[in-house]
Amino acid sequence: MARGEEAPLPEAQERNKVLVRRFLEAQAKGDLDAVKEMMAPHFVDHNLRHGQKPDREGYLRVVAEEQAAFSDIRYIIEDQIAEDDKVMTRWTGSGVHDRGQYQGFAPTGRWSADKIIDVHRVEGGKIAEEWKGASTIAALQEERLAQVERERERVEQELRVARSIQQASLPEEVPTLEGWQINPFYQPAREVGGDFYDFHLLSEGRLGLVVGDATGKGVPAALVMSTTCGMLQLAAQGSDSFSPGEVLSRVNQTLYARIPANMFVTCFYAILDPNSARLSYANAGHDWPYLHRNGEAEELRARGMPLGLMPAMNYEEKEVVLDAGDSALFYSDGLVEAHDPKGEMFGFPRLRELIGEHGEESSLEDLLLEELYSFVGEGWEQEDDITLLTLRRFAFQR
Repeated sequence: MARGEEAPLPEAQERNKVLVRRFLEAQAKGDLDAVKEMMAPHFVDHNLRHGQKPDREGYLRVVAEEQAAFSDIRYIIEDQIAEDDKVMTRWTGSGVHDRGQYQGFAPTGRWSADKIIDVHRVEGGKIAEEWKGASTIAALQEERLAQVERERERVEQELRVARSIQQASLPEEVPTLEGWQINPFYQPAREVGGDFYDFHLLSEGRLGLVVGDATGKGVPAALVMSTTCGMLQLAAQGSDSFSPGEVLSRVNQTLYARIPANMFVTCFYAILDPNSARLSYANAGHDWPYLHRNGEAEELRARGMPLGLMPAMNYEEKEVVLDAGDSALFYSDGLVEAHDPKGEMFGFPRLRELIGEHGEESSLEDLLLEELYSFVGEGWEQEDDITLLTLRRFAFQR
């Protein structure tokens, strides 16, 4: 052998390198029969994915999953080193992840390439074991983290949009009426719901009061809520001779033609005449408000279907006169449906009892919130928006 020439590899090691190249090429083509034929019956995969068995069948399922998830798959072998019964192969795998899930990752539609180092042990002319380099595992972990981060950013962006829509739809100021106190409270959950409240300034000093809740969460609920607020405003002020029931009926008919089929809006609408202290009201499937008088809490009941659920609906109207010292609480279900650590719900009976005992206090909403926080305990994650609106007639003229 002349100086500078390399000694030829033993024939067996060369055969092993050829076997590994054919093994990888068959995987790239998705030829599972050829892949299986080159594997020893007792094949062991030392680079297990979640839920994968280390045997031949488990390995073949991974190859099939790759073929089902990627298009334009290419394996390029860059270097091979053989020693004894082992072959180390440095190669690059590439493809477009556009067909289905792979290793728990949703399709991204992007082309990607990974540099991979494999070690195979050959026994009796078959692939008996495989070890995969850490670069492949790191690439999978990096992709998983990237997908998690993209999803988190998408959710956060949607929450920001939903909050901005909701905040823009709520009133900026609270009306001032001589002899009356109006206190709204609104606290959104992290996953924004569809709560809303509003005030309508009507003729002859009358005031429309609205509390409602659009079904769902996030941007869809915020959009439906915002649309409903606008419709209520137009219906009430377009012809302020309409009664509460007529306002709800008109909004329902318009909303029904525009709202998604799986959504609806509950809404309590009242009109206050501050001079006569008459409160006329109608209800579209919302939780009944409570009226506090003489140390008792009574429900302001009125029948009616939620808005947007069925066309051509009529809404029952009721009327009550608020005496000096009386107060009414309008609220959303985020209060009564809050749960303590044991799963018990705050509930209507508890709320009614608290209003009966403390309804004369000027800061009723503060007391209710204190009771709620005490009930749910520390570390509570708010499940739904909470809206409270208190209307109180002063016991004496200020």
